[in-house]
Amino acid sequence: MTDAISETCPEKATESHDTARSIKISDTTGFQNTNNPLFSVFTETEKKWISYAASYAAMFSGLSTFIYYPAIVPLGRDLSVSLELINLTITSYLVVAGVAPAFMGDMADQTGRRPVYLLTFSLYVAANIGLALQSSFPALLVLRMVQSAGSSGTFAAAYGVIADIATPSERGSYVGILIMFTCTAPSLGPVLGGILAEKLGWRWIFWLLVIMSGAHLIILALFFPETSRKIVHNGSVQARGIHRTLFSLLARRGSRSDKSEGIKPSEGLMKRKIRIPNPLTSIPILFHKNSLAIILVGSIYYTVSRTLGASLSAQCIEIYDLNYLEAGLVYLPTGLAGMISSYSTAKLGRDTNLRVGEDNDDFPVEKTRLRSVWYLIIISSAATLGYGWALYKRAHIAVPLVMQFLSGLSITSIFTICGTLLTDLNSNKSSTAQAAYNLVRCVGAGGGVAALQPIINGVGLGWGFTLYAFFCLTSVPVLWILQTKGMKWRVSGKEG
Repeated sequence: MTDAISETCPEKATESHDTARSIKISDTTGFQNTNNPLFSVFTETEKKWISYAASYAAMFSGLSTFIYYPAIVPLGRDLSVSLELINLTITSYLVVAGVAPAFMGDMADQTGRRPVYLLTFSLYVAANIGLALQSSFPALLVLRMVQSAGSSGTFAAAYGVIADIATPSERGSYVGILIMFTCTAPSLGPVLGGILAEKLGWRWIFWLLVIMSGAHLIILALFFPETSRKIVHNGSVQARGIHRTLFSLLARRGSRSDKSEGIKPSEGLMKRKIRIPNPLTSIPILFHKNSLAIILVGSIYYTVSRTLGASLSAQCIEIYDLNYLEAGLVYLPTGLAGMISSYSTAKLGRDTNLRVGEDNDDFPVEKTRLRSVWYLIIISSAATLGYGWALYKRAHIAVPLVMQFLSGLSITSIFTICGTLLTDLNSNKSSTAQAAYNLVRCVGAGGGVAALQPIINGVGLGWGFTLYAFFCLTSVPVLWILQTKGMKWRVSGKEG
């Protein structure tokens, strides 16, 4: 199911697959287990409530990105700055989003889920209050980075929570809840942002986020239980301090103890050492040839997708004289394309999984996973090219929207395929690989968005997006080398 998270659920998508595994799960670390207890003593109702709460929290990562797009033009006007500078606030958001999940994931593994949720949501609420009140570009830039730090780690945290409470056979349904929430952001966010920017002003975009996240912070603080298996094992060990909630006080601990006797916190757990989280532990994966190749390809298409998204509302307002509400509605085709692609690519991935064995050293997994990618490259490159020239020629608004739909359909599929293959190539170190992937793609996308307006100012819309289409095509030699030499690298031991 994680393969279904894709580019359209970006920071999800982003953060997709085993990015969430940067929060390490240990079923028995620090505990003495004598009676082989249940995997989790939380009831089905409690598990569903926990998964809904974590999934709703994860939605804010993507929502913060997409609800912001309709505000780009009014923000620039009110703050008297250019679109080029406003785009830097998107760049800064993406760069922080590349680092924060690895940092927060490492922190959650050491200190537990609850402290990280309380910290990140407190940061997020404070940042949105500041964004709603600020009236200068420097404040906007800094607070957007704080907002990103507060929201971007929640997707990985949600996967960690699901892994804590659900067995592998149960996780599909809970991941489905997570997907449902995170994949609403690309469509719902711009519409909400457009309505608020048009009717109440752009500041109400951030006030809405304050209300939504502030209410959820209260719920998390009062009722969300600690699930980390290093701290509460399967839920039967009494939480202490900040890990304890009103939820835990009301829970029937007596019945839980009956289900899971003989589990005691070890001395090592009670005296565990806390080190400074290190978000750069994934860097060595970039020296692995196969992994580097697929990370570069996925990052290329993530960059193009973020650039297309950042340009859409501003260009449609300028060229087609749309109001802010209409500028939010133009993102619906992209959101629809992403949902269609996520479903179809996930189905294709399940079919492919039947052919990929546990030991990939003697199986051409690169060729198997990438067999359909060439068609997607053609579609995405042509759609990016067509989008730029449709805007330049001021074609009917349906034309660039169709191009956005096609690019979303194809790029989402490519991005999902890359994430799946990266996991195949790094089955024993998937968390490291996905953290490296997230870092490179977010930094690359930040650079792509930052370069957008200078390129348009320099060569125009048509040739500007021609350059981005050509950027898509730079993936062709990388993929060809990966398909032809990838298996040889693995078998000969040259990989890494």
